[in-house]
Amino acid sequence: MKSRDIWEMTPDEIRNKLDDAHAEMFNLRFQFSIGQMQNNARLGQVRRDIARLSTILRAKQLQSTGPQEQATAPVAKRGGRSK
Repeated sequence: MKSRDIWEMTPDEIRNKLDDAHAEMFNLRFQFSIGQMQNNARLGQVRRDIARLSTILRAKQLQSTGPQEQATAPVAKRGGRSK
């Protein structure tokens, strides 16, 4: 699935596609575990599709909210040594 196509979808359509992708991932994992999987690369494709759908859905959510709400999000510190 191309990201260009996802950007043209409504958030509800993206959520439906995301639900379908999660269901497909469940079925693929099940097939993999019992040894019936025909195409192992499909696992990675579906995983990337889920990430792509989630990312674009979140970007659309942030676009619909104002810049005020985005600026108030807490910033987490990364690693480092505590003194």
